[in-house]
Parts: sequence; C-alpha cells; structure tokens
Amino acid sequence: MKEEHFNWYSQTLSKNIDMLVYGHAGYPVIIFPTTMGRYYESKDFKLIESARWFLEQGLIQIYCPDSIDAHSWYNKSIHPADRVKNHNWYDQFILNEVVHNISVEKGIRMVCVAGASFGGYHSTNFAFRHPESVSHLFSMSGAFDVKSFMDGYYDDNVYFNNPVDYLPDSNNPDLWQMNIVLGAGEWDICLEANKTLSGILNNKGINHWFDIRKWAEHDWPIWRDMFPHYLSLI
Repeated sequence: MKEEHFNWYSQTLSKNIDMLVYGHAGYPVIIFPTTMGRYYESKDFKLIESARWFLEQGLIQIYCPDSIDAHSWYNKSIHPADRVKNHNWYDQFILNEVVHNISVEKGIRMVCVAGASFGGYHSTNFAFRHPESVSHLFSMSGAFDVKSFMDGYYDDNVYFNNPVDYLPDSNNPDLWQMNIVLGAGEWDICLEANKTLSGILNNKGINHWFDIRKWAEHDWPIWRDMFPHYLSLI
C-alpha cells in the first residue's frame, strides 16, 4: 500500500501544512481529522488499514490533510469572529490547494469527502458549501451545529459554516446529485445531530442514506466498519 508524505507552504494559510496520501491510483477520497486531529490520525487509528483492499486494487486514493482546529473553532484566545474567519481560510485551502490540485492531476471535477466526529462536520460543511466539487459525502458520527463554539456570537460567516442553518436555504442543484451517507451508532453522542440533518435533507427531497449501526458508540471501531462499507458505494 503506497504512502506518500507531502509538506508545503500554504499561501492560503500562511503556514506549512502536512498531508499523507495513500494508494497509487483511483478515485480521490479526502479524509478530515477528528477534533484537533493531525494528518496522521487516520493511519494511527487504522482507518486507512480498513480501506487497504480498495487502495491496493487501485480503486481509490486517500488524502489526509492536516487540520487547523486549534487556530479556529477551538482557539478560545481569539474573538469568535476570528475563529470562524480562520476556518474560512481552511475551507479555501482545501478547495484551492487540495481539491483543485487533485482535479488538475486526475482530470476530474469532483472528489469524495469523508470524516468521523468533528471530521464529519468538516466533510459535511465542505460538501454542502461546495457541492459542485463533491460527488460523495461520507460523514461518520458527525455533528453539524458550530454555534456552541461561538460564545453567543453570530454573523454571516457563522451562518455559512453551520449546515443546519444554511442548508435549508440552499438550492444548488448539485446537492441533489451528491451521494450522501450519514452514519451514526445507536448509542452515539451525535445520533440526534444526524437525525436533525437527515430531517433537513428529507424536507428538501435530497436522497441520502441515514445509516444507524446497532449497539455502536461514538468511537473508532464503528468508523472502521463504516468506512470500507461506504467506500464500496463509489
């Protein structure tokens, strides 16, 4: 299973950034880390190993960019307005420096995005903000309301990074073409968040699979079961 490490200076973020890439060929899948997780988290917790067959067969390539959660949503030392502004830079980094480069390299317009826990938020928010660039969304035990990070502050930037707020008003036709999976465990701390988002999608007539796993909690074992199952849908 091929593994490559990339480090470059991001003009968007004004800092060096790391990313691991797995596989030698295939459809691109971007995995976002969990809360303040690093680019090597999916390897350490064997999420990459769960996808080994797909990687070795050349069906997919997995891209694991670093996060900047510590500088955005979780940075209590700066004003909430600046937290969400920093996340907007990260969103642009993923769009312009990761997705764009993949699109140029592979000659395709769309990618798959995935993530567990807060990575589920990142993948979902990116997909719904940029549906023209995302063909598949696999959210595992995600939560989708970031207002708890804002200490009561709210502005347009918060609105447009809060899927439960902006999705009901979004009419981008690519949303109805996206292959969406919302996965959660029966005992998942984020189960209600997924029920809420699934309800919004249902109200808009957006087809998706709301996958509730029996006897499962919010943790890596269920995500390692979900991920290869969802990959088989590509």
